[in-house]
Amino acid sequence: MNNNAQKFQEDAARICADSTHRQIIGTALDKYAQGRDKKIAEFQNWEQARESAAQIKQEGLDDMEALLRTLTKKLTKRGTHVYRAPTGADACRIVLNILKQNGAKTMVKSKSMTSEEIHLNEALEKEGYRPIESDLGEFIVQLRQEPPYHIVFPAMHLTRYQISDLFQDKLGSEPTENPEELTMIARKNLRREYVQADVGFTGANFAVAETGMISVTENEGNSRLSASLPKIMITLIGIEKVVPRMQDLSLLLPMLATVGAAQSISCYNTLYSGPRQPDECDGPEEYHVILLDNGRSRLAKDSTFREILRCIRCGSCINVCPIYRNVGGHAYNATYPGPIGSVLMPRLFDLQTYKHLSFACSLCGACRDMCPVKINLPHLLLKNREAASTTQPKFFEKLAFKAMSLLFNKPFFWKWGKRMGWIGQKFHPLIEGSVIDPAQCWTATRKAPKLKWKSFKDLWKKHSK
Repeated sequence: MNNNAQKFQEDAARICADSTHRQIIGTALDKYAQGRDKKIAEFQNWEQARESAAQIKQEGLDDMEALLRTLTKKLTKRGTHVYRAPTGADACRIVLNILKQNGAKTMVKSKSMTSEEIHLNEALEKEGYRPIESDLGEFIVQLRQEPPYHIVFPAMHLTRYQISDLFQDKLGSEPTENPEELTMIARKNLRREYVQADVGFTGANFAVAETGMISVTENEGNSRLSASLPKIMITLIGIEKVVPRMQDLSLLLPMLATVGAAQSISCYNTLYSGPRQPDECDGPEEYHVILLDNGRSRLAKDSTFREILRCIRCGSCINVCPIYRNVGGHAYNATYPGPIGSVLMPRLFDLQTYKHLSFACSLCGACRDMCPVKINLPHLLLKNREAASTTQPKFFEKLAFKAMSLLFNKPFFWKWGKRMGWIGQKFHPLIEGSVIDPAQCWTATRKAPKLKWKSFKDLWKKHSK
């Protein structure tokens, strides 16, 4: 077992034992689920919407390079500086060069999981720059010096009382249990940062090739302030987020809002196409767009795993995952937690480092059923497990699986296998006592019901006559 796997097991066991923490997460996810289901019901045909969204994203992947060329050409025509970053280190270097060339020192950032992926904040701080997270949740976890807990709700693991204590300690505010007052405390501190910042930084949700525009979705307005107040604006976006047409957003934006935050539409949906034009009253004087690869083009060529690039980072798979619900976000020790991270992290980065995440799954299929772009996450998790396995099955394991295959595929064997189950059950004490550790046995905390020679189906046939 590698160190990452061991740490995951230790953290997961510790968090599972913390009933208060699990209650906080469970309550938050239950409230989200209620609102999400109501919004899904507003769609005329949700399943058809999922199918259409999957086709849009797949079309973007199938023609990705051509679409990126069109996007770059149209952005450049309006005065935008466009860069291709093959790796995360390249993207960090591009951002640093922009800051150095403009003599900038401070940068205000809106929410961006892509920047978390490449560890941009650490790279900037190492060079003496001060990045400030402006999203409320990101601002809170930055003050706590910890990574986001969730890709949509970064501070969902914290109570209002913990946030009050944090603000009192870090910002010198008065203690309060009122969420609105806590928000105003953060806003008061952040407004000063917007005005003083040399550079504004944003992530992005989609890039529209047809019009050469970057689409940014948010609920707080902090991204608009990050983009409009500083003189220089930088956007970092993964190359897989390009879509062919503006019309595609009419479906993707409502779906993102529905499964991402249980809304009909997000509060702010903004399109950026370039720096401030002569006839415009606001906006940045310079606009820089960084198109990040970081393994995505390699993944796009993989016929099995390329569908993972359809992901729109809505977090819906995380919200329905029973494993995440119990172990929480930080136990994964990965940029992307939950089902999406368990597939993406081993494939985007290193299989051996993150292979244990693919086993942190019950294969219940809830993530696949909820995904708005129909990514078959359980199938991909099984493929990861298959690739991560370094040992060959033993003789008796092979024999057992062949026997099970025969039992499940042949009605005759299934019928008599059920009848003989009561005999096989008598040997269970041998398995419990000698083959495996009794403390880890299924019956250590449960009592298996006694099997009968005649099934319910047999009794039904007898009595129905």
